[in-house]
Amino acid sequence: MTSTAPDVSTPAGIIRLCNAFCDAKALLTAVELDLFTTLHPGPATEEEIKEKLALHGRGLGDFLNLLTALGLLEKENGRYRNAPGADRHLVTHLPEYVGGFMHRANNNLYPAWGRLTEALRTGKPTAEGDFEQVIANPKVLGQFIRMMDALTQVLGPQLIEAFEWSRFKTMLDVGGCRGNMASQIVKANPGLYGHVFDLPPMEPFFDEHMANLGLTERLEFHGGNVFHDDLPTADLVVLGHILHDFDRDHRRRILHKAAAAVNPGGTLLVYDRMLDEDPRHVENLVISIDMLLVSDGGSEYPASEVREHAAEVGFTEFFSKPLGDYDTLVWLRKP
Repeated sequence: MTSTAPDVSTPAGIIRLCNAFCDAKALLTAVELDLFTTLHPGPATEEEIKEKLALHGRGLGDFLNLLTALGLLEKENGRYRNAPGADRHLVTHLPEYVGGFMHRANNNLYPAWGRLTEALRTGKPTAEGDFEQVIANPKVLGQFIRMMDALTQVLGPQLIEAFEWSRFKTMLDVGGCRGNMASQIVKANPGLYGHVFDLPPMEPFFDEHMANLGLTERLEFHGGNVFHDDLPTADLVVLGHILHDFDRDHRRRILHKAAAAVNPGGTLLVYDRMLDEDPRHVENLVISIDMLLVSDGGSEYPASEVREHAAEVGFTEFFSKPLGDYDTLVWLRKP
């Protein structure tokens, strides 16, 4: 999907684009304050919001009106309520909550983008992105897990719909975090048994999540490092939003490792915010620059790169199609 940008042929359009970060920060701040959860029970006046959130009050009316103008709130008779999208996706205890991504963006990506010039000059990340560092900090790890859950909660139903799962008996999600994506897939496919491979510190989060979902008997965790440890074999091996964390050579190594874990006649499935020759896919280019800012060599990449690496290890059938709004889904069959 190609994103729509302001009309930058005019001074007003250029200035509007310049100030787009203000819109984003307003949303991130509202999520940080948990405004949408506060308004979920019902509308409130500016004064009531001030008291509930323990705010000073100066600028609050403008802040609420900006969120209204952005379509996140609605205002009627001096009272503010959540707009439908915000009430569905930005209320903490609801199943379709995506605020985990907002918290990660607010605390990690937003400051990193403020140092984009430095990153372009040095080629080095400007934010904590190495996963070994992330797992060493419980607060940062919690933000990462909530971010991953937010992404997979949205993408999961789309992935389930986009691919034929019924002919597989076992699947492996490499870099599957605490198993949120894998859990959605096995729940939708009763004949499928799942494995999740990720770094060992993720296992307690996986165990807790599976227990809460009642899937302990259908999903198994395997701790290890994809570059140093063997992967469990499966009929279907999934690489989702993991290859973009690395440079081309490391992507090749991971893909070859995953390909070796696919049972004969099985399938390797890859999804990511892939790039193509059209430079207008704003969202995917933004994510690729995110990887510049938070990783040592990561970036988005074209689907043709996946095909090239898979062909090196004997995969001959290649298929791809759009997945959701921004992702590309690639699958390759093993002879």
